[in-house]
Amino acid sequence: MSKPHLNIRLLNDNKIAMGPGKAELLDAIMQFGSISAAAKSMHMSYRRAWELVDVMNNAFQEPLVISSPGGAHGGGAVVTDFGLHILKTYRDLISKAHSASSQELVVLTQSLKVTE
Repeated sequence: MSKPHLNIRLLNDNKIAMGPGKAELLDAIMQFGSISAAAKSMHMSYRRAWELVDVMNNAFQEPLVISSPGGAHGGGAVVTDFGLHILKTYRDLISKAHSASSQELVVLTQSLKVTE
């Protein structure tokens, strides 16, 4: 059973520009250097990971991820400096939101039904 927690998603034109899953995907791209390997590490299809990257890249003023096609030398992907900035800013937002809402979150969490 997972512990109740607060999630923050940034919407742009009714699409999730940034959220916990996209942040995790950026982390995996940084770790593995490719969208394909990142997707595999997250038990996600390459197509789904590429769609998430595409949504992020189109939601912001600059791309968060730049990829190079595969081939004889293999492809890859990198999180741009702008992407790193957005990821850090998102994580800072999460941290501040948790700190600012900790008392209310405790009250709400204690008021939830216990599920098995």
